[in-house]
Amino acid sequence: MAYNIAIDGPAGAGKSTIAKLIAKKMNLIYVDTGAMYRAMALYMLRQGVSPEDAATINETCQQADISIAYEEGVQVVYLNGENVNAYLRTEEVGNMASKTSVQPGVRKKLVELQQKLASEKDCIMDGRDIGTCVLPEANVKVYLTASSQVRAKRRYDELTAKGEKCDLEQIRLDIEERDYRDMNREHSPLRQAKDAVLVDSSAMTIEEVADAIIGLCKK
Repeated sequence: MAYNIAIDGPAGAGKSTIAKLIAKKMNLIYVDTGAMYRAMALYMLRQGVSPEDAATINETCQQADISIAYEEGVQVVYLNGENVNAYLRTEEVGNMASKTSVQPGVRKKLVELQQKLASEKDCIMDGRDIGTCVLPEANVKVYLTASSQVRAKRRYDELTAKGEKCDLEQIRLDIEERDYRDMNREHSPLRQAKDAVLVDSSAMTIEEVADAIIGLCKK
């Protein structure tokens, strides 16, 4: 049986950063489900699909082949054979992903791919519904969160470090709106699994959060 860790939580809680660090420390495969949903959103944007057009989204997603590979220790996301890492972290793609990911066709296609990977490899996966829907039998489940103000500041710092101009208050409002959408969507809403451990990273360093989760695994 493969060993699986599930990390869920809202946007900007540090899920990906923490999961990557734990994967390195515990020699696990890191499956970035958010990147997979972003790749699907990128595909929709390139196809000119409206985020409000549910029927077209559910139909179009069937034509997208999304896979994850590791090359020289770096995770690469492929969309129909193209390395799309450079396009996945934009605000436009992030907002589109939040809207397209609620569609049942999109979710079904990506969940099947994620479950297959987890059944074959010891892995850590992060997202919005990993412990509740994707990997309900995961060995360890964590719900990672932080205040919206802290999450907005992290995103602001990340964007300004890349030389992008942005507004901190607008980022906070976007994050809170995304939280509401993710928590109130019809299919697989964001919530803490009953057997997940709550970890609030607001006043913790990345290393402290990673070590706390590794401690849970050792138990």
